Amino acid sequence: MVTKKYPGDFVSNAVLPRDFYAQDTIAVARALLGCVLVHCTPEGITAGRVVETEAYLQGDPACHAARRKTPRNSVMFGPPGYAYVYFTYGMHYCFNVVTASEGVGEAVLVRALEPVLGIPLMQMRRGRENARELCSGPAKLTQAMGIYREHNQLDLTTSDLFLCAGEAGAPIVTTTRVGIKEGAELPLRYYLQDNGYVSRK
Repeated sequence: MVTKKYPGDFVSNAVLPRDFYAQDTIAVARALLGCVLVHCTPEGITAGRVVETEAYLQGDPACHAARRKTPRNSVMFGPPGYAYVYFTYGMHYCFNVVTASEGVGEAVLVRALEPVLGIPLMQMRRGRENARELCSGPAKLTQAMGIYREHNQLDLTTSDLFLCAGEAGAPIVTTTRVGIKEGAELPLRYYLQDNGYVSRK
């Protein structure tokens, strides 16, 4: 298990190992709550506590891997613990972590973060001062964290983009996912109750 250290008030924690991501996708979506997403870039280090996730399963009509393996979704079928970053609506990136066993096309979308490190850099990237507006949505957090297309297929266990262990510290709310048509009734969205950085309650 790898440990890394950071400046300021951010305490060093264990980087999540591949075995963590190899679990059942729903279990990973829930276990990610409270963990910390970290990105080390030439501009500086940014980090945010995961407060909202969505699970996407292979038999789920909203999942990119629901129909077949394609060049776009191929990373979802690879080993767990890799980043799946895709472009949507012609203007936004979304960050997912690949889960389950190799050959199973599943992932967890990270929907919202609570900023904990590198807030001035996040503000500059987002053009926003309000901390609530920095990472309270999947497109917002990728911009704030500096995550783009080139980070697709990145190994989250060895690269400068990774997740550290943490604790939820609050009850977990289970509800339906946001912004989809097919599979909209499935209760596959999870967030920390009463957290002010969740995208929507």
